[in-house]
Amino acid sequence: MAESETELMLKGYGLTTAEFFYHMPDYTHVLNSYIWQEYDLAPDHPKLFEFVEFWQKKIDGPLHSVRFSHRKLIGPGEWHNQVGEFTLH
Repeated sequence: MAESETELMLKGYGLTTAEFFYHMPDYTHVLNSYIWQEYDLAPDHPKLFEFVEFWQKKIDGPLHSVRFSHRKLIGPGEWHNQVGEFTLH
């Protein structure tokens, strides 16, 4: 069963966003871009590198460059389970 985004963030995963610049297969002088996002572990970024390998093997447009950013949204010390409810009229 797949883990939820919250469970991944509590395990140290952060949101990685990558922009791939690639040459169009039929027009090699034209660059196009593709945005990719996934929860990944820094500093090794295994899911990002897995996607780069997939691209190089399966996609016709050769990569020109990749730029990415990584941001941890929450950490284990920032999670607080709240119990209770307030009703406002």
